[in-house]
Amino acid sequence: PRGNGTGRAAERGSAVSVAIPLTMMLTGIAGNALAMLLVSRSYRAKGSRRKRSFLLCIGSLALTDMLGQLLTSPIVISVYLSGRPWASMDPSGRLCDFFGFSMTVFGLCPLLIASAMAAERALAIRAPHWYASHMSPRATQRGLLAIWAAGVALALLPLAGLGRYALQWPGTWCFISTAGGSAFAAAFAALGLLSLVVTGACNLATIEALVSRCRAKAGGARPGSRWGRIATETLLQLLGIMCVLSACWSPLLVTMLQMVWEHRAGPCRGGWRRWQVRRECDLSLTAVRLASLNQILDPWVYLLLRRILLRRVRQAASAVSKCSNAECRDGSVTLSQEIRRTAA
Repeated sequence: PRGNGTGRAAERGSAVSVAIPLTMMLTGIAGNALAMLLVSRSYRAKGSRRKRSFLLCIGSLALTDMLGQLLTSPIVISVYLSGRPWASMDPSGRLCDFFGFSMTVFGLCPLLIASAMAAERALAIRAPHWYASHMSPRATQRGLLAIWAAGVALALLPLAGLGRYALQWPGTWCFISTAGGSAFAAAFAALGLLSLVVTGACNLATIEALVSRCRAKAGGARPGSRWGRIATETLLQLLGIMCVLSACWSPLLVTMLQMVWEHRAGPCRGGWRRWQVRRECDLSLTAVRLASLNQILDPWVYLLLRRILLRRVRQAASAVSKCSNAECRDGSVTLSQEIRRTAA
């Protein structure tokens, strides 16, 4: 039942401090909002036509992650602060259904968008002529709408009787129930793992193509250092994406499949020793927090920590230090002019 004692504050222990979800919410909203701002500026800039599909994907990913944070984190924080069981706040169970629906939509859609972005990059590198003739911002928009529609349709299945959303330990959030070997839970986990596999395969294909091009250019008379830097930055970014996605989502998805296989309702309703039950509870909560952490890391991995931005920061810092000379002091050269000159 949804109103069991797992929601009581006395049973939560030190592992479930309200500071964690609060910090994650604020960090996620700030990072994704900044990413959306940068994407919007880049999308409107001149010369961005060739990368508008990629920018649309990044902006959609940031928007999806931020909406997920806004719809779920305040509920978790409210339950923590109230110190009351979930059942007393949600006797009808509708809030639990809404929370589980939101977790499903905003958990699955970023994985599917990541797969779409990986496929888009692979096509752009391995089939540039086909990409140039078939890929357009309008086609990207249709693909993103299809992803969101698929995520919403899947998340609505429990509300139609196919699967169920249930309260999870420590009684502050709801998600897909794995009781009785739930086919819906298995489908969600399998689709999530498939998305990880597709993302990894497409990124590896892109990496292989980039390495081949680097070798070909290195064998020429003029190797092209600029291409080598771009390829290196892209390789590092793709590897970072693969590592972050796998580390954040694999524990939760594998745990869900394991619970479905063992016909367990949850990690905190079994075990033959109390310490074993508590250990499984903590591991389950850690897996969920890792999946939520992906919403925070996405904008940094995909956009904010790109080497070009770091280079611009260094250029700005260099310009500021140069502005201590007489030219800047007497007003003949402004700081913005010095930054442009340094970047050039």
